Amino acid sequence: MRLLVQLVEALSVFLVIFYLYCRSPAFRPLRAEWPRPRGKVRLYLVFTGIAVLGNYLGIPVLDGEAIVNTRAVGATLAGLLGGPLLGLLVGATAGVHRVTALGGAAALAGAVATTLEGLLGGLVHVALRRRPERLMTRAVAFATTFAGEILHMGIVLLLTRPFGQAVEVVRVIGLPMILANPVGAALFMAVLNERQREHDRVAAASSARALKVAERTLGLMARGFGPELAKELADIVKEETGVGAVGVTDTERVLAWAGLGGDHHAPGGPIMSPFTRQSISANAVTFADGVHQSYDCRISPECPLNSVIVVPLQIDGAVVGTVQLFEPRDRRFLNMNRTLGEGIGALLSSQLLVTRYQEQKNLLLQAELKLVHAQVNPHFLFNALTTIMAVTRRDAPRARELLSHLSNFFRKNLKRSGELSTLREELEHVGSYLEIEKARFQHRLVVETDVDASLLDMRLPTFTLQPLIENAIKHGVSAAVGAGTARIRAYRRDGAAVIEIEDDAGAYAERPGGDGLGMKIVDRRIKQLLGPEYGVSVACVPDELTRVTVLLPVEGVRR
Repeated sequence: MRLLVQLVEALSVFLVIFYLYCRSPAFRPLRAEWPRPRGKVRLYLVFTGIAVLGNYLGIPVLDGEAIVNTRAVGATLAGLLGGPLLGLLVGATAGVHRVTALGGAAALAGAVATTLEGLLGGLVHVALRRRPERLMTRAVAFATTFAGEILHMGIVLLLTRPFGQAVEVVRVIGLPMILANPVGAALFMAVLNERQREHDRVAAASSARALKVAERTLGLMARGFGPELAKELADIVKEETGVGAVGVTDTERVLAWAGLGGDHHAPGGPIMSPFTRQSISANAVTFADGVHQSYDCRISPECPLNSVIVVPLQIDGAVVGTVQLFEPRDRRFLNMNRTLGEGIGALLSSQLLVTRYQEQKNLLLQAELKLVHAQVNPHFLFNALTTIMAVTRRDAPRARELLSHLSNFFRKNLKRSGELSTLREELEHVGSYLEIEKARFQHRLVVETDVDASLLDMRLPTFTLQPLIENAIKHGVSAAVGAGTARIRAYRRDGAAVIEIEDDAGAYAERPGGDGLGMKIVDRRIKQLLGPEYGVSVACVPDELTRVTVLLPVEGVRR
C-alpha cells in the first residue's frame, strides 16, 4: 500500500506538469496535426519526456534491482495517439534510458515491456483510428495500459533471472504498477480531452463571431470598399470581436478607426505601422502578440495599444486594404484571436470578390442590353422610310401616323436605358414596331394580341419582347408565300406568367451566325435575374408554326 501511495504521488507530479504543458502556447490540441511529421515529433518529445521522467520519479525496491514507476503511461499514450511506430519509438527510448541510466536486475525486462506497451497502444490506435470518438477515451487508455502492465509482469517473469528473484520483483511492484499506471493514463487522457474541448469551444466562439461579422457586413460590403463604409465596418468588427480597437485602411492611408487610441489615430492620415505595410506588401497576416513582439505606435508615445493583428483585404489576389485588430497593454492577444482575425479577413475578402463579380455581371448585363439595342435590324429603318414614302402618295394622314409610330419606336429605344420595364411598356414599344410592319406587309401580316390585364404591371427585363417579335416577322411572316399571322399572348399557368410569341410560318431553325443572338441574350438575362427555371424556349412544327415561350414568375422581377 505504501508503494501505491508513493507511486500516486509521483503520478500527481506528472499530471501537474502535463496540465501546465496543456495550458502553454506550445500545446497543439488539434488532432488533425498529430498524423503529420511535425505533430509526431511533438508527440514523441512530450511522451518520451513523460516516460523518462517516470524513470526518475520511480521508487527503487529490492536494493535497487527493480523500480516501481509510471513509465508505461508515456509509451502507451504515445501509441494510442500517434500509432505503432511512435509508440514503439517512445517505448524503446524510455527503455534504453531505463537500462543505461538506472540498471538493476529487472531493467532489461522493463525496457522490453515498455517498448511492447508502446506498440500495444499503437495497435489499439490502428484498430480504432476510424472511430476517434472511442479511441480518445479514458476507458480505452485505462484498458490498454492495464493490459500492458499485465504483459509487463509476464515479461519480468520471462526475462529476469534467477526466477525466484523475478517472482519477488513481481510480488513487490506488480499490484502498485498494475493499478497506478492505468489510472494515470486515464487521467492524462481526461486532461487532454478537456483541453481539446476547451480549444474547440473557443474556436467555435471565434467562428461564430467571424460569421456574425460577415452577416452584418454582407450588405455593407456590397457597396464596395471605400471611405464611406470603412467607419461602419470598423464599428461592426469592434462590437462583435470585443477587441480594444479596430482600424481600417486602404493601401496608403487610414480610412476609419474605432476604439482606444482614436485621439491620435485619425482617419485620413498615412499608414505609419510597419506591420500594416508588411501585410500589404506581402499580402499576408502580420501578428504582434505583445509578448514576443510588441506594437509600438509611431504617432503617440502615450498610445495604450500593445498588440495587433493586421489582415489584408484582397480582390483577385490584389490587396486593396487591411483590417487591424488591436489590444491594449493590459490584455493579452492570444493565437485564437489571430485565427479570428484571419477568418474575418477571409470572409470580408470573399464578400469583396462577390461584390466585384456582381459589378462585372451588371456591366455585362448593360453591355448585352446595348447589344440588344444595336440588334434592331438596320434594314428596318430603310424599309420603314420606304413604306412611309409610298403611303404618303396615297394617304397622307396614314403616313403622318406611321411617322409618329417610327418616332415613338426610336425614342423608346434610346430612352429605355433601365434594366427593367413593365409588360405594358414592352407592348407599347413593340406596338409601334408592328404598326409600321403592318403598313409594310399590308394584308400579308395579321397581328393578334391576347394579354391578361392583371399581368400588365409585371416587371421584366427591358427589351424582352422586341427581339422575339422581330424574329417572328423577319424569319416567319416575311418568309411566307401568302398571308401570315403573328400572335402575342400573356397568361398565367401553374403559378407562373407565360408570354408566347407565335407565327404560322414554322420556319424556325438554329442559325450559327448573328440571327438568334437577340433571343439568346434575352434568355440569359432572364436566367441571371430570376434563376435557371425561367427563360426562353422555342417549339417549332415545320411549315405550321413557331412558338417562342417566355416563362416568368407572376410577381416579375423584384427590385
